[in-house]
Amino acid sequence: MSAFSDFEDWLLRQDYAALTIKSYLRDLEKFRTWFEQRTGETLIPTNVTLPDLRVYRQYLLTVKRHKANTVNRQLTSLRVWLHWAVSQGLIEHNPASPLRLLPQPAPAPHWISRKEQNALVRAIEKDLQAAQRYPKRSATRRRDASLVLFLLNTGLRLMEALALHLDDVVLSERKGMVLVRQGKNARQRSVPLNRTARIALKEWLDIRPHVPGNNYLFISLEVDESGPRAEMMPARLVQRAVQRFGKAAGIENLTPHMLRHTFAKNLVDAGVSLEKVAALLGHSNLNTTRIYITPSQQDLALAVEKVA
Repeated sequence: MSAFSDFEDWLLRQDYAALTIKSYLRDLEKFRTWFEQRTGETLIPTNVTLPDLRVYRQYLLTVKRHKANTVNRQLTSLRVWLHWAVSQGLIEHNPASPLRLLPQPAPAPHWISRKEQNALVRAIEKDLQAAQRYPKRSATRRRDASLVLFLLNTGLRLMEALALHLDDVVLSERKGMVLVRQGKNARQRSVPLNRTARIALKEWLDIRPHVPGNNYLFISLEVDESGPRAEMMPARLVQRAVQRFGKAAGIENLTPHMLRHTFAKNLVDAGVSLEKVAALLGHSNLNTTRIYITPSQQDLALAVEKVA
């Protein structure tokens, strides 16, 4: 039985994610090895002091040479374990509470470059051309293509896009908009559609089959005994399509959320104010939007090349 089995049971009851639990236990085992070798004592909550944790933080930073985010993750694991010990009455106070985490720069969101965006659009077009030879496949590929282009050009969250109904869309040749009724924290917003998004939606709507009782804009074309399913399109289908198009474009591990980040980055690069970007993305706090002015490693590399 693991030395941390009671803690693991508590994490499960608190509904922590399986990967989070695995990470906590792995970090605790590393701390136990270090602690018992250094102190000669068994690792139990009553034996852990704040000076121990400060020395361990320095060990991780200078001996193991971990990055700040790795050090902070391991310290957080210890903090949660000691919090559990307090909740169980094993110790009175959490010695990790005063422990400061290491400062670390806010990471830039993952977006794709203009070159990668062009490659993605080209991969989509090639996929549509190939699908024309297979009528049964062409509707699905058209839906997937339109949805990916729609996400790239509106910045909607995946579930916001999948929750759209047909009557949430206003579309004409020169303008268009969608009404996001189920935004984060139940906030609604109207998002204008640029020309690319309008064309992508129209090409999908031109072939979208009528499914009784299903008014979702994007629908699953998988069928059961009664015909196409009258339900929201599963997110996993979109994630697979995005990854497939990304792989064809040479972009590994492309996700729908990276398309949202890319839309925001394009706006910032075009000189659109943060207030407007925030409104389009559905952010209530401008600090959330400021991450898009955080330079990526690619931005920094291009900057130093200018003075070479």
